[in-house]
Amino acid sequence: MAGVGAIFMLHRVREAGAETFAPNRLLDVTPEFLEATIARVRELGLVCISLDEAVRRLEEKDFSQRFAVFTLDDGYKDNLTVAAPLFERLGVPFTVYLATGLPDGTAELWWVALERIIAKAQRLRVRFPSGQEKFDTSTAAGKWACWNRVYWRLRSLGEDAMRTEVARLAAEQRVDIAAITRELALSWDELRLLAANPFASIEAHTADHFSLARIPECRARREIEHGLTRHEAELGRRPAHFSYPYGDAASAGQREFAIARDFGFRSATTTRKGLIQADHAAHLMQLPRLSLNGNYQDVRVVEVLLSGLPFALARPLVAGIA
Repeated sequence: MAGVGAIFMLHRVREAGAETFAPNRLLDVTPEFLEATIARVRELGLVCISLDEAVRRLEEKDFSQRFAVFTLDDGYKDNLTVAAPLFERLGVPFTVYLATGLPDGTAELWWVALERIIAKAQRLRVRFPSGQEKFDTSTAAGKWACWNRVYWRLRSLGEDAMRTEVARLAAEQRVDIAAITRELALSWDELRLLAANPFASIEAHTADHFSLARIPECRARREIEHGLTRHEAELGRRPAHFSYPYGDAASAGQREFAIARDFGFRSATTTRKGLIQADHAAHLMQLPRLSLNGNYQDVRVVEVLLSGLPFALARPLVAGIA
């Protein structure tokens, strides 16, 4: 059940905030929790290695010691200012999967924008294909109820319709989506600083962070290619590894796995939960990850996940493939 290793998924590393309404907090972990996680991983006998090294071990069937790989999605400033110094101090390699539209200013952190829209609004009217719905967002409870009702329904609309509605709500509430990207995302100059860190690798996460399964194949290929082109132009290397935006079953399936293979990536990671098994050597375009969730910052949870027991209980273990 415990497999041969684990790939951890993070997004942001920063100190905990005091906000009562912060639905995106699940994407944040504190530096203290990350350090405690690394310490526990090592106590359990896993070795912290780079993504390149993990793929080599899978390809060569080198399973002499269980491994852990740390990855961070999107490309946030705190990956450079908080996470990188911590990883370097502890001697831990790490990978940042970069959506190049963030430093280019074309991608939107729409989930952050939606949180700020609801946080700011006293009342909100959201348009769905079935009609307009009204929400009282004057209290913290009302804001949470609105988020829980709206977020996944917007996700189900498809990328373009979802972003159009978020943009409309942002304009209505005077929330500047472009300013959010400038505030939170790494610039190209900052990415060059990160790329110079000997423990860091910066890999591919498309250009504008679209759910690839929800757009036509030709557009999905353009998203990946544009991200690769911008990455190579700015940072001087073509990424060898890839992470699917959102990465769940609705966002990345067999079509997307085949596309990633066509681009020649050495590996591609999903957000499907699971440990790395020996048989993943034959399925390198669909690697599962363990999410370090900001709502469950307890190393005991990490230890249980690394045992593999939750995944064995959730579904039959067939060749270990997510």
